[in-house]
Amino acid sequence: MSAKAAARKRGKPALGAGAGAAAGKRRRKAVSAGDRGKTKGGTKMNEEISSDSESESLPPRRPEEEEEEEELEETAQEKKLRLAKLYLEQLRQQEEEKAEARAFEEDQVAGRLKEDVLEQRGRLQKSVAKEIQAPASTDIRVLRGHQLSITCLVITPDDLAIFSAAKDCTIIKWSVESGRKLHVIPRAKKGAEGKSPGHSSHVLCMAISSDGKYLASGDRSKLILIWEAQSCQNLYTFTGHRDAVSGLAFRRGTHQLYSTSHDRSVKVWNVAENSYVETLFGHQDSVAALDALSRECCVTAGGRDGTVRVWKIPEESQLVFYGHQGSIDCIHLINEEHMVSGADDGSVALWGLSKKRPLALQREAHGLRGEPGLEQPFWISSVAALLNTDLVATGSHNSCVRLWQCGEGFRRLDLLCDIPLVGFINSLKFSGSGDFLVAGVGQEHRLGRWWRIKEARNSVCIIPLRRVPAPPAAGS
Repeated sequence: MSAKAAARKRGKPALGAGAGAAAGKRRRKAVSAGDRGKTKGGTKMNEEISSDSESESLPPRRPEEEEEEEELEETAQEKKLRLAKLYLEQLRQQEEEKAEARAFEEDQVAGRLKEDVLEQRGRLQKSVAKEIQAPASTDIRVLRGHQLSITCLVITPDDLAIFSAAKDCTIIKWSVESGRKLHVIPRAKKGAEGKSPGHSSHVLCMAISSDGKYLASGDRSKLILIWEAQSCQNLYTFTGHRDAVSGLAFRRGTHQLYSTSHDRSVKVWNVAENSYVETLFGHQDSVAALDALSRECCVTAGGRDGTVRVWKIPEESQLVFYGHQGSIDCIHLINEEHMVSGADDGSVALWGLSKKRPLALQREAHGLRGEPGLEQPFWISSVAALLNTDLVATGSHNSCVRLWQCGEGFRRLDLLCDIPLVGFINSLKFSGSGDFLVAGVGQEHRLGRWWRIKEARNSVCIIPLRRVPAPPAAGS
């Protein structure tokens, strides 16, 4: 054991010497490598110094160039973030635009629904009267073709054509745009009623269906003729009245026809089925005029019995209104709940179905005539109203048509302007769009020959109604 221990003791120095030699070799190699590195490092240092010296010779960079370099140095992640923000901003703008469009559409729909509800209740009153500009006499177009006084006229629902009738027993279809005759229904020979199409006596009234398909005309021979409005072909003849047919009106949206007569009755017809429905009685004198809208009812002017009546067809009942002092010769519905009428005492009245007396009464609406102390009011021979608005027109024979504005709640009637027209204004009709007013002018009153105005011309006059936008309210 001692020998082995001695051998180990002797071996240790030997191993240590070998390790030290190896370590010395490694150190020498490291030193030599370090020397070479120093040489190379010295070369690199020289190159870097020369590079710095070159950069010092260049002009200094501007801040803008540095910012451009920073922008160019945008990373992919930053670019994605920037594009995502732009995309989100575009989406936000699109959603805002869609929300505005939806709100606008909802406002339009809500406004339309409100108008429909008010129209059904008869309370819709659009304010257009103040926008109407008085037309010059040179702007009025005069269509001549009838030999005698015009008695009645209607405008087609599309506002493209006018039908006029006269005491010469003819019916003429006119083009609104060109003013030319599109068709003439000639006078029928007396005794040939029903054999040849046409009237053999004065045509007193006409009506056209709301779809423009049927035209109805009534005359002093107690006949109602039904025509196809497009071709002016005679379809049917309705008989049953015992005196002159003085008023006709189609119920809007249907082919139900109401007629009235000097025989004091109101009759109901179904034109599409060529059939008679029923007869209603109530007036105490000749009925002068009739009008109707969408409801299953009609209104009549009772002439010398001094009443306006509203006929409820399903209930076979009637409402009676009093207010004029003279014979009520003309009537027109403004909406489902209000109407305007004119009488030979010179008064114009506004009515509401909820009151038996006029809401407004304008006396001497067209002035007075005659010698001092013997003055008499000009008769009101025709009235018209632009549907669901505050605009009303009246006619007489004082050389003008007058336009009126209905006040709030139809409780006032204010004069807007006079439109010069010489002769008896026997019929007035507004176009559906409200762009023009048509007047049927004659030398004589449509119901008689009490006066004759020789300087008047039997004609159809188209009066343009130009609108001037109302000034904005203060502070708007």
